[in-house]
Amino acid sequence: MDIKIIVATHKKYWMPSEDIYLPLHVGKKGKMDLGYQGDDTGDNISEKNAHYCELTGLYWAWKNLRAEYKGLAHYRRHFMMKGVKGTKEEKVMTKEQLEKLLLKSDIVLPNPRNYFIETNYNQYVHAHHAEDLDYTRQILVEKYPEYVKEYDKTMKSTIGHRFNMFIMKEELFDQYCAWMFDVLFTLEERLDISDYSAYDARVFGFVSERLLDIWLQTNNLKYIDTPVEFMEKQNWLIKGTNFLKRKMGIRV
Repeated sequence: MDIKIIVATHKKYWMPSEDIYLPLHVGKKGKMDLGYQGDDTGDNISEKNAHYCELTGLYWAWKNLRAEYKGLAHYRRHFMMKGVKGTKEEKVMTKEQLEKLLLKSDIVLPNPRNYFIETNYNQYVHAHHAEDLDYTRQILVEKYPEYVKEYDKTMKSTIGHRFNMFIMKEELFDQYCAWMFDVLFTLEERLDISDYSAYDARVFGFVSERLLDIWLQTNNLKYIDTPVEFMEKQNWLIKGTNFLKRKMGIRV
């Protein structure tokens, strides 16, 4: 299988050695060369990285990368093989293992996150701005009304796929990007983020994480979930404290 997974990064970092992985410097426009492929070549939106995060890399892959299967991972977050022991680096998905999964489904996703005590909508508005999602729904009503039912269902659910990570057959990858970027570019035209913090100004990356499940369910697409691991240690005390602060309406 011809597979290319871009690994979105903004700094030098450990990268998988298999040739299915393509390190991609996202937001490269005007930045120092890291020695990786940049997202500022060909048809690109590299200059939007502060607001679109890894999506500038996704856009680059959509417009400039050709492969039978295309996907996105992060320099600090990778798809992992099930039941394999060793270091995190040793457990990163190999081409051999991925090919076995792709024989079963044209779409591979990270295991979904379950918020348990709050819905996808509530989780978002506790961390960001409600109008981000409210404007998004209105755009769907106007441009893609067939997606509104799943939007409402997804927002009421406590479970959702995150990280903008996926591997798809090229036709599906391109179809999703065409729909998703049209929604986000329309949202960008309508949403005033002039008073957003630098964190909240990454809004289009955050919103896109909530769009994937809506697209999958509306189009009745089957997929396989697989583990994803963060490559560095996480401070769960800080993460838990920030979660409680958001629940109390304190922005972090």
